[in-house]
Amino acid sequence: MALMIGVLGGQSPQAAVKAQDEIPAERPLLLAHYMPWYQTPDVSGYWGWHWTMNHFSPSTKDANGRPEIASHYMPLTGPYDSQDAVVLEYQVLLMKLSGVDGVIVDWYGTENFRDYATLNAATVKLFSYIQRAGLRFVICYEDQTVKHMVTEGHISEGDARTRGQEDMQFADENWFGDAAYVRYNDQPLLFTFGPQYFRTPQDWEAMFSGLSVTPALVTLDGHMEFGALSSYPWPPMHMAGGATLAPAALEAYLELFYRNARRKDYIVTSAFPAFHDIYEEADVRSSYGYLDPLEGETFKRTLELALEMNPSIVQLVTWNDYGEGTIIEPTEEFGYRYLEIVQDTRRGLDSTDFAFTPADLELPLRLFDLRRTFAEDAEVQTQLDEAFNAIVAGDLSAAVAIIEAHE
Repeated sequence: MALMIGVLGGQSPQAAVKAQDEIPAERPLLLAHYMPWYQTPDVSGYWGWHWTMNHFSPSTKDANGRPEIASHYMPLTGPYDSQDAVVLEYQVLLMKLSGVDGVIVDWYGTENFRDYATLNAATVKLFSYIQRAGLRFVICYEDQTVKHMVTEGHISEGDARTRGQEDMQFADENWFGDAAYVRYNDQPLLFTFGPQYFRTPQDWEAMFSGLSVTPALVTLDGHMEFGALSSYPWPPMHMAGGATLAPAALEAYLELFYRNARRKDYIVTSAFPAFHDIYEEADVRSSYGYLDPLEGETFKRTLELALEMNPSIVQLVTWNDYGEGTIIEPTEEFGYRYLEIVQDTRRGLDSTDFAFTPADLELPLRLFDLRRTFAEDAEVQTQLDEAFNAIVAGDLSAAVAIIEAHE
């Protein structure tokens, strides 16, 4: 059975319904899968693994004067820290202006093990900016975290469910009752990248016991769909054999997944721009293979197939997984290409309510640069706060006036 039995907790049902009603029922939510796992010396005091993979040195510049990072792609901001307030402001404004409704955050729980507590702190901070921007959020729980704790002796196998339950309690106390959290039938959605450790409905029922509301589980394709509300597809790089994934193979995978997904009451689809991992160059493992972006056509086609399903959610895979090269966040290599495609999609879905243009997408970076330039000027920062609020409110002329006054 799907894990969907529960009552709304943490806030009034009226508040939750009001938040849900902000998205027209006739169109899906466009949610970007987001990675909160980057660290830099100026914020966290060190370069995190996802920029280095214990191989690259971002403090070193390559022949083109760019930091050497664990990616084939360079964000327009340069390598950043997931707890940098200026970066988070920039990202949520890009989402707002591109038509992305919010995020599905890859969440590693709360335990002080490996970098999980650091990632959780970044997630908490991201959600504060998501809320300020009037966007939506949901978590995607990586239950493999508990597997690693068990195999590395941090906890016993007998304590695994308790560890998972503690993570669920944290999410329940901090997020599940928030008006911005995504729900279905008054239940918070809980995505999982798997499950990879808790493989039975009984595991999840135990972890959900004691919560104010039982989440509705959304699993990865091929993982415990029989016990979930829904499941979602992911780039099928297992079909590439380390080589290039043919467009026909990708399309066949998605068509099969969607044929089966039609049996569900709640449909989650996915669209992705490319796959170009750095693992082999970083000596992490052999490459999973390559999915050609085809100058944006791969993203357009997977979006088209996703929307044909009349889904409740289209997951954009991903906002910022630089290690695997599935990024829609603007980079030096492809600029704003993918966010412009998202804008086109939103215009098609909200023909009368969405008026932002490709030129508008440049505003967050201009604000970002001013935040950095006037970092020690409190008066200017207050005026830049007003520019942020104006963009969120859709008053771009007011925001432009403030930005231009300081450029």
